[in-house]
Amino acid sequence: MNRARPIDPPRATLAQGKATVPDTGIPGRDERCEVFVNDTFHDARRHGFLLPGLVLFLLLAACGSLALGPVDLAPTRVVAALVGRADPVAQAIVVDLRLPRLLVGLLVGAALGLGGAVLQGFLRNPLAEPSVLGTSNAAALGAVVMLYFGLADWHGVAMPAVAIVSGLGALALLFMLAGRSESPLTLILAGIAVSTLAAAGISLALNLSPNPFAAMEIMTWLLGSIENRSFAHVRIALPCVAIGCALMLTSGKAIDALSLGEDGARSLGVDLARSRIVILSGVAIGVGGAVAVSGAIGFVGLIVPHLVRPFTDRGPSAVLLPSLLAGALLLTLADIAVRLIPTTTELKLGVVTAFLGVPVFMTHLLRERRIW
Repeated sequence: MNRARPIDPPRATLAQGKATVPDTGIPGRDERCEVFVNDTFHDARRHGFLLPGLVLFLLLAACGSLALGPVDLAPTRVVAALVGRADPVAQAIVVDLRLPRLLVGLLVGAALGLGGAVLQGFLRNPLAEPSVLGTSNAAALGAVVMLYFGLADWHGVAMPAVAIVSGLGALALLFMLAGRSESPLTLILAGIAVSTLAAAGISLALNLSPNPFAAMEIMTWLLGSIENRSFAHVRIALPCVAIGCALMLTSGKAIDALSLGEDGARSLGVDLARSRIVILSGVAIGVGGAVAVSGAIGFVGLIVPHLVRPFTDRGPSAVLLPSLLAGALLLTLADIAVRLIPTTTELKLGVVTAFLGVPVFMTHLLRERRIW
């Protein structure tokens, strides 16, 4: 019996804004093929709007970050300050205070969002986030040590630099514990061990803090904030985040192949050992640099990939760039909320992201748990 050749969806044509397929001559099949192709076409159009939409919203959020705060500024004053023609007050508010804060927030959010997307694809675990490797806690431990011994005031870049070195040290320890194993479970367990060790060091510093003021300073930093940041912090975070994000964005092919399992990825020619080094190094460098200038900010890397995944084809690599942009957008919006919420003392950014993240994550967890 001769069988009709299956319809190849990419060969479908577009006519009058609607995707059409060739006539197969089989009753009922033409309608099913047309529905399939039209659904694919409309999904592709929806996915095509994702990146431009994120860029647009990110630009709007950046403008809002420069204009909104305890002292609201008109758009004309913001533009005049950016070009150096504003009055001294507006110039100081926009250029010296809000612009560095905005840039740090963009860098931190991008690193955390992309790091979460890469790890969820690499470990094939929807609950993975940058802290699962222990890098975040290790970077926080480095900063806490500087605060504990009173060395943070020695130089403006001393604490972030030590935090970055601590994050890289945690990466080296992670590789030592995981060895040559390519199993995601081994990496997760090694990361939990490193993270627990760093958390124990932080708790020890709090327990042995010489006075309540030192303990308060440590706790304030651990809550996460980008308040009072300067261009020096931007110069510290930018190289780390740029290198880390570049390494993570090049791993799309590897994490796509890993969705088939280690054996499937190996059969596709993926060097798993090299991919692991590239991915974990990218996460450690990018997230370590971000945590070094912002403190511990949670939930961004966990929820951002889940927010953008429904607007993609759900492939691991398709989530990477949208997660980078969405992470920067989420942290910028959270920072605006921190400034606008009326409180006696400004809320910490890590507190706001936690309150925003938990309900959003629970909603998506309940909606998509059948898919997982």
